[in-house]
Amino acid sequence: MSNFVDYIKIFCKSGHGGAGSAHLHREKYIPKGGPDGGDGGRGGHIVMKGNAQQWTLLPLRYTRHLKAENGGNGGASRSTGADGKDVVIEVPIGTIAKDEEGNLMGEIIEDGQEIVLLEGGKGGLGNWHFRSPTNQTPRYAQPGLPGTEMPIVLEL
Repeated sequence: MSNFVDYIKIFCKSGHGGAGSAHLHREKYIPKGGPDGGDGGRGGHIVMKGNAQQWTLLPLRYTRHLKAENGGNGGASRSTGADGKDVVIEVPIGTIAKDEEGNLMGEIIEDGQEIVLLEGGKGGLGNWHFRSPTNQTPRYAQPGLPGTEMPIVLEL
C-alpha cells in the first residue's frame, strides 16, 4: 500500500435546515400577543478547501462519511435558530471533485480557495411571516428543507 493517494470516494451529507417556530407571544399584561415564532437556521455546507501544504489525499483515506450539522430550530421572540457547522475538506491544489456520474463539481487551483460541494438545507420560516390582516394568529410554521447527500469522488 502506497502513501500517495490520488483518487478517493467519500459519502457526503449536508445538514438539514431547522424548522420555523409557531410560537405565540405571551406576557403578564399581554394575554393575547400575536405570532412571534422565529425562523430555522440553515444546515451546514460541505466545503472543499485548497491547502498548499498537502500533496496527497491520504488524510481522507479512512474518512468514508462526512456529515454536516443540521440547522437549529427557530424560537420565541422571533429568534432565528443557529446555522449548522460546515464541514471543510482540506485537499491539495489541483484536486477536482466529481459526482457519481463523473460530472465535474469543482476544481481547486489555488491555496485557500473554497468551493461549496453540497449546500445545506434552508431553514423554515416562523409563523411571524405568515401573519396577515385576515389571519392574525397563524398557528403553523415551515419545516426546514432537507440537506443533500451523495458520494463525491476526489481526484488529484
